Amino acid sequence: MNAPDPLTPELPVFDNSFAALPAAFYTRLDPLPLPDPYVVGVSAEVAGLLGLPPELLASPQFADIFAGNCLLPGSAPLAAVYSGHQFGVWAGQLGDGRAHLLGGLRNELGHWEIQLKGAGRTPYSRGADGRAVLRSSIREFLCSEAMAGLGVPTTRALCVIGADQPVRREAIETAAVVTRVAPGFVRFGSFEHWAARDREAELRQLADYVIDTFRPECRDAPNPYDALLRDVSRRTGELIAHWMAVGFMHGVMNTDNMSILGLTLDYGPFGFMEAFDAGHICNHSDSHGRYTYRNQPAVAQWNLYCLADAFQPLLKDPMVARAAVDETYGPAFETTFERLFRAKLGLREGLPDDVDFIGETFGFLQQHRPDFTTFFRMLSDLNATTIETKAGPTVSPEKRPKSENAFRDLFIDRSACDNWLDGWRARLARTPWEDSERQAAMRAANPKYVLRNWLAEAAIRKAKDKDFSEVQRLLTCLRRPYDEQPEFDDYAALPPDWASGLEVSCSS
Repeated sequence: MNAPDPLTPELPVFDNSFAALPAAFYTRLDPLPLPDPYVVGVSAEVAGLLGLPPELLASPQFADIFAGNCLLPGSAPLAAVYSGHQFGVWAGQLGDGRAHLLGGLRNELGHWEIQLKGAGRTPYSRGADGRAVLRSSIREFLCSEAMAGLGVPTTRALCVIGADQPVRREAIETAAVVTRVAPGFVRFGSFEHWAARDREAELRQLADYVIDTFRPECRDAPNPYDALLRDVSRRTGELIAHWMAVGFMHGVMNTDNMSILGLTLDYGPFGFMEAFDAGHICNHSDSHGRYTYRNQPAVAQWNLYCLADAFQPLLKDPMVARAAVDETYGPAFETTFERLFRAKLGLREGLPDDVDFIGETFGFLQQHRPDFTTFFRMLSDLNATTIETKAGPTVSPEKRPKSENAFRDLFIDRSACDNWLDGWRARLARTPWEDSERQAAMRAANPKYVLRNWLAEAAIRKAKDKDFSEVQRLLTCLRRPYDEQPEFDDYAALPPDWASGLEVSCSS
């Protein structure tokens, strides 16, 4: 495989820390070339994180480099091995079946690993072709950057490179490669792999690598491996709380899709909540509803128990391993969840019974099914008082301000909406806050824009006709999801009727 032309702008230097692990952890191999590649979308923000010069992004070689057709100087491509539980069942050895880790970069902004997803078959492909399709690559590219804009810990995406090469899925589609960027791609399943094989030496090497590369503070703890497991549990709890707060559903929370660094990893059949239903299944392949919105916190804990079981050879006591999860995950999730939902509801200070009010709010949403994102964003603009609430908490329907009508129109049962609003205002009155300040704080906690499936689908349909303008327009909007951005108001609209027929599955 040829290196970039000498005229290519100067690039950062790879350090390839994962490649320094023993050969048992991966297979070295180059990506499979993709003929006649073209650029579908680029995140200039991620290019900046990597220190890539602007000239490279404009270079004709950019598509070839990130399609896997030529290697960046100093890269050492490899596919990592791991195992995992899929839909609650031990699946055995898995691994990077269509991903190639090019290497890692270290700069003043951190440590970044660059991975091509869809760059061809590897020894872990399990009979598959190792390719990704344009549809799924655009979804991952946009959602990675959307989640970063929302402030949710996540892997990032530099670009999508497309090609006209046919790929067979449910139908014939075209190939694409998405370039994923993260500090590291080690998964829960990376540890499960060695534990299942009774390979304590490799298990320890992997734990030492994670500690020394990403979590050096754990080395100072009395038991660094216990400290690492607690760190993962805490970060995972915080991550899931962030998912719940923005209405995100991962769709396939297998242990091989859980990041040891507490990042959102592997965007496949994801979805953002629309008409609220805590039992919503966003993954058409999830026939038993294991990964519904409401189940995500419990599934994350179950996955952490699998990780704790894998850590047992290092901790020597299963009770210690389970305690590391029990003592950190629940408190981290609950504390973060309550903090985020207090912010969404505009509660200036926490009160002991806020948990009850948050729970009542979820019950109200479940019963009346308003659009999740729209409900909280519109709520952000309402006043804490009306003419009548200055004298008492209850407002008669005819005295409701007209400014509330759009919010009330989210409900068929307006009286139920009015009753909830009265309770919300009564709670706000217990910790008073100037309306303008509270409203600004609520808008900073409640996004106006999320990557709804129908928005991604509209961009995908245009991209299939080689019109990539909608991909870039969506990306521009989703970088600042909490800002008003009136030029993108169409993205904040409720889903059109045709969107109800959209389905995403594990092949998405």
